[in-house]
Amino acid sequence: MTSAELPSTAAAATEETDCYHCGLPNPSDTRHYVNIDGRQRRMCCVGCEAVAQSIVDNGLVDYYRHRDAMPETRREALPVELQELGLFDHPDFQKSFVRPVGEHEREASLILEGITCAACVWLNENHVARLPGVSAIEINYANRRARVRWDEQRIKLSDILAAIQAIGYRAYPYDAERSEQVANRERRSMLWRVFVAGFGMMQVMMYAFPVYVAGEGDMTWDIEQLLRWASLVLTLPVVLYSAAPFFQRAWRDVRLRRLGMDVPVAIGVGSAFLASLWATLTDGPEVYFDSVTMFVFFLLGGRYLEMIARQKTVRGVEELGKALPSFAERIAGWPARQDGERVPSAQLLAGDVLRVRPGEVIPADGVVVEGSGEVNESLLTGESRPVSKAVGAQLTGGSINVSSPLLFQVEQVGEGTRLAAIRRLMERAATEKPRVAAMSDRVAVYFISTLLVLASATGVAWYFIDPQRALWVFVSVLVVACPCALSLATPTALTVATDAMARIGVLITRGHAIETLAHANHYVFDKTGTLTHGRMQLEEVLPFGGHGEAEALALAAALEQGSEHAMAAGLCAAAQDMALPAVGELAAETGQGMRGRVGDQTLWIGRPDYVAARSGHALPAELDAFAAKGGSVIALGGDRGWVALFRLADGLREEAAALTTHLAGAGVQLSVLSGDTPSVVAQVAATLGIPDAHGGLTPQGKQEAIARMQAEEGAVVAMVGDGVNDAPVLAQAHVSVAMGGGTDLARNQADIVLLNENLASLGEGIALSRKTLRVIRQNLWWSFGYNFVSVPLAMAGLVTPWMAGIGMAGSSLLVVLNAMRLQRRRGRS
Repeated sequence: MTSAELPSTAAAATEETDCYHCGLPNPSDTRHYVNIDGRQRRMCCVGCEAVAQSIVDNGLVDYYRHRDAMPETRREALPVELQELGLFDHPDFQKSFVRPVGEHEREASLILEGITCAACVWLNENHVARLPGVSAIEINYANRRARVRWDEQRIKLSDILAAIQAIGYRAYPYDAERSEQVANRERRSMLWRVFVAGFGMMQVMMYAFPVYVAGEGDMTWDIEQLLRWASLVLTLPVVLYSAAPFFQRAWRDVRLRRLGMDVPVAIGVGSAFLASLWATLTDGPEVYFDSVTMFVFFLLGGRYLEMIARQKTVRGVEELGKALPSFAERIAGWPARQDGERVPSAQLLAGDVLRVRPGEVIPADGVVVEGSGEVNESLLTGESRPVSKAVGAQLTGGSINVSSPLLFQVEQVGEGTRLAAIRRLMERAATEKPRVAAMSDRVAVYFISTLLVLASATGVAWYFIDPQRALWVFVSVLVVACPCALSLATPTALTVATDAMARIGVLITRGHAIETLAHANHYVFDKTGTLTHGRMQLEEVLPFGGHGEAEALALAAALEQGSEHAMAAGLCAAAQDMALPAVGELAAETGQGMRGRVGDQTLWIGRPDYVAARSGHALPAELDAFAAKGGSVIALGGDRGWVALFRLADGLREEAAALTTHLAGAGVQLSVLSGDTPSVVAQVAATLGIPDAHGGLTPQGKQEAIARMQAEEGAVVAMVGDGVNDAPVLAQAHVSVAMGGGTDLARNQADIVLLNENLASLGEGIALSRKTLRVIRQNLWWSFGYNFVSVPLAMAGLVTPWMAGIGMAGSSLLVVLNAMRLQRRRGRS
């Protein structure tokens, strides 16, 4: 309903002075109304009227019911800006923040401007999700980040941005520098609040001290009143400015009918200040201005330190976003030309050849085509030692060239790089709440309810015992028992631990991973690419049926070109200089092998029993003797008979024995589940001292084996694997670890990614996860112990409000500092 359609009776009944949508004053000469929840709400302008009407028309009136704060800026639909949104559809502009996730599906990382509360998040998610073509939207309230996915054939990005702007918000591409600016503003604002509270506390204490030390008759009534009024004036900025967030968040919690940490704080500060104000106006017996200012100062100081710790961890993700350089040196026409030109990194394309000089950051993923040197990959893997690179070696964007110039060909840019994938996985972990944190939140809610009842009962009891002390005893109980430390105990430790693990190359991608990893009592390892390097080398070829070794190897490599398995890579590497025959009807059978047609015959390659079953031929008599020589055996056969057997070998990782020995010594059960030849798997397991080993398993077989461990033994299973064959097994385990060099599917399924593929880092991560749980338990025990001792003392009247403030802030600070110990770097095992 517009202002022209508004009945005069409704207009007369609603004469709000402030705009119902944006909170700004309503001009006296305008009349703009929108019917919201059956009432005519007045708006300040046509823009707010249009925005509010859009919210109503889309059935999103709950936004007004649940919001707890007015917007920071004026929200109007601006046609000029809407016209400019078409620029966001330009492909070159989208390179830096849009990535393809399907044939026509795209995903963008955005920042939303104007988010002030959880209701804003709800409104944007519901509004955008209803747009045709939008498949998903997730908004992180903590950092105002949004990830939007849409079908570009059905809707354009500019349409999504316009829809967001139509309800009064602004969305633009994510920029790590802008995010850092928001964090800086948050720190400055908090620091100013701490400063005002500290300055006010010192001045108020200066005026309160003479009253405390003066004997009876030493101070006249007018002097005491002057000191009270001076204290009131100095306390006002502390309450109205420094403590304002406590009151705002408490009012939000009350409106949403929930109890948060700020409710008892706001009640304590508000009641003490109002009582002191009343005592000042009526010449009452007691004022508590000194206690109010001290309490606010110590509480803000503790929360400021907690915020610094939280932002430091978030900055680990932001550093990944800023790791890539803005410009790169591109060599057009290489190798005929060697002169380069400086171009924006956003303009790079797959196939471009770039030069990276010593000291420069590699701007994209690619492969070295000229030169050799060393690269520092510590930001990505946690490994500080430089890695040697030569022609054919893979380079990862974000790493640093530390020795000589390198020329490399770009393979992935922007959101397709490994660096971007790591950042997305870290962001996913940050948005998930683990079970232990959710449990702490539930306990805190019940604790607050009990606290409010207990404080009220104590205040009533003291009113009959000593009315003059009843208020400050009530405030002391509220403040001293406020479960801030309980609320911080778990999330702070998990946040610090996640950052610490990322710095050693153990990437946490799921919220529950640290907790479950610490509780795991049965570790299951894949063999190839996990306990071994996964770089299979061809040791021997045994041909059949008149086929030569070279001919058999060429056929095998042609079939294995479509496989991602390590053994396939070994065969292809051995045949890299051969001319391979053309293969038709190529198909993979997961966990078994490959099938294809060469000429007029069908061939199968893979495990010997698989090839025998598909080709219809009995296993070769020479198989057992051939396999007894060691290594893994791959068979090649067709509808005309056996072609060849191939024996490949792979070396154990140097750190594998140390990890398995350490886990076995800690009482953890160990198993190896592999699709490789049982004799080879048994040999590897025996070398590492693993008693339980099973070879020749399909992916379904591995999955069933883990399910039996979980059902029959009640084991908490941690699966460490690599490769596409391990994806369903990783999903079956309670917690899964994928090697950083594994396939994308395995990494996406895993709860943890071992970026540097060093099992020693996994051992360090396991130790850190257990230490994290110990720290969480210490924090929880301290929180409960502190309240168990302090609450009775406060109820007995032995704790003043300012002492309660110090106690609560000190307990919160102790919890944060204890969690920060997790950042200490442990020696590698």
